Amino acid sequence: MATPLTADHLLAALRAEGVTVVEVGDWRTHNRDHKGAWGPVNGIVIHHTASSGTRDSVDLCYDGYDELPGPLCHGVIDKEGTVHLVGNGRTNHAGLGDGDVLTAVVGETALPRPTAMDTDGNARFYGFECVNEGDGRDPWPAAQLDAIERAAAAICRAHGWTAASVIGHKEWTNQKIDPLGFTMDALRARIARRLAAAARVTAPTAPFPGQDFFRAGTDSPLVTAMGRRLVEEGCSAYAEGPGPRWTDADRESYRRWQRKLGFTGADADGWPGTTSWDALKVPRSS
Repeated sequence: MATPLTADHLLAALRAEGVTVVEVGDWRTHNRDHKGAWGPVNGIVIHHTASSGTRDSVDLCYDGYDELPGPLCHGVIDKEGTVHLVGNGRTNHAGLGDGDVLTAVVGETALPRPTAMDTDGNARFYGFECVNEGDGRDPWPAAQLDAIERAAAAICRAHGWTAASVIGHKEWTNQKIDPLGFTMDALRARIARRLAAAARVTAPTAPFPGQDFFRAGTDSPLVTAMGRRLVEEGCSAYAEGPGPRWTDADRESYRRWQRKLGFTGADADGWPGTTSWDALKVPRSS
């Protein structure tokens, strides 16, 4: 079980995974929390919208309708591969499903066939609605499937989950058929490969040394390595350097990196944190 990501952390995780994100309206505070619990969270449910057109689909998922008020998910993934964030918190996407399925997701084990409708999925799952008519004929462009893979992998990575934490709506309840047009096993295989490949790539990177490391007048090759990565990311505030001693220029450069990831306010104060550090991928330094 996990505490839900904050809006800033969700946005940072998606962008760090290479997802193109559009923030819609007041998505950061748009939710159904007044109707029930949000969290602890255990996984991600993938849906199709049974609609066409990006704008209409995003509007529908943001606003909902009389019988089912919005938001209807956390993000809408369009056919061009853009994720439109429409909600943060409890959303009306999963509904009631099978508690045995939830148990399998928590344990990251094989899914049973859903038969019961005895568990509130809106409290326990992130949800992505993917623009598709859901008739088995509407195509799934490569860019859209890539974005679904990346978005799900981003949340899995943020929580330390495996691809087994990603399910289709039809795997949560026998009352639904979505998503239709690709198999969830194939999607989970793609997500697993992405998570495994990223683990291999990031193995040589430096782990987060803790905030005290930077607040103590640090003089270390790791600060230089961090500064070089900030320059590569277009976040430099350096007049010269970077060098091994932590300076105000390092903090301003890091603040720019936090803002690039989508952090705001106190979360973009220039002091490194675990999420932003992991996204920066600073090489190990001796």
